[in-house]
Amino acid sequence: MHPSLLPAGFADVLPPEAETEAAAIEAMLGVFASHGYERVKPPLIEFEESLLAGTGAATADQTFRLMDPVSQRMMGLRADITPQVARIAAARLARAPRPLRLSYSGQVLRVRGSELRPARQLAQAGIELIGADAAEADAEVIAVAAEALARLGVPAVSFDLTLPNLADELLAALALPSQRAAALRHALDRKDAAEVAALAGPLADTLDELLHAAGPADRALAALAAVTLPGPARALADRLARTVAAVRGRDPAIALTADPLEFRGFRYHRGVAFTVFSGALAEELGRGGGYLASDEAATGVTLYPDAALRAAPPPPSRSRVFVPAGLSAMASALRAQGFATVAALAPVADAAAEARRLACTHLATEAGPRALEGA
Repeated sequence: MHPSLLPAGFADVLPPEAETEAAAIEAMLGVFASHGYERVKPPLIEFEESLLAGTGAATADQTFRLMDPVSQRMMGLRADITPQVARIAAARLARAPRPLRLSYSGQVLRVRGSELRPARQLAQAGIELIGADAAEADAEVIAVAAEALARLGVPAVSFDLTLPNLADELLAALALPSQRAAALRHALDRKDAAEVAALAGPLADTLDELLHAAGPADRALAALAAVTLPGPARALADRLARTVAAVRGRDPAIALTADPLEFRGFRYHRGVAFTVFSGALAEELGRGGGYLASDEAATGVTLYPDAALRAAPPPPSRSRVFVPAGLSAMASALRAQGFATVAALAPVADAAAEARRLACTHLATEAGPRALEGA
């Protein structure tokens, strides 16, 4: 086996992409910190019982497991950081004032990739707002995520809002046999209007209206306002309307769409949830929304830095300057000017040729840095 061969879904990240990703994550965390979100750093591995408790149960089928040789207990490699932050809030920071604002970044591992995201090791960066159940909390998380992506230069960002529990509430009102209810959920997931109409009985018209309401947020809100909904479903629709109003109150420029009946992938979310997109990329940039952190209401967002960088314009590369032997005293001043210095470890006959060989764009001279032609 070739020594560079890696398992499917894993890859080395090489220069300059590794530095670019690290800088992007730090830029995101800087935005989070400016809004009062304090950083936490959960471990990569936890005991299975704690890692898969609460919201972590939704990641059980994507979690790598191994035996701890010290305690002889099963451990899991995290597939998502949000459940870990929820654990920290409930245990280590139980007495901290609420609402609690926490941020994080790190790598996660997953048993399987998807067609759109085949990678099984992913970077995450995100925030969690714990101890508040309000549309204003949803709006804050969305606005902070939008600012973080704008910091990276991601164009045409939009947030697709959904109500992950709305379909369940509507189907509960129908009291269908379990097999028919499962078939109807499958039809809703596939947006199969004909099959929904055949299975939904008295709710067929309502579900058809909501299926066709996906699109601009105002259109979805109008459809939700026009249909008759049972009490819990109406409460969800009202929460969506308040969230949209709160986001627009914070930043009217944030693009909002809505798909009231979308629930795929929102396995532990409740209330209002959302997916983040960019017009420059076919894949999602992140996910977020409301959930329960232990017994506390919470909302948050997880962004995917690698996807954000694919959507953003390439960042300007740092100029590299070759510093020949004998000019090392200049290196500190050159770094202060923004250069990356590459110091000669021994005298060379042709400093310019050596600079080009080492992918430098400039050569340090007694008179200052000189740009190299063709570099």
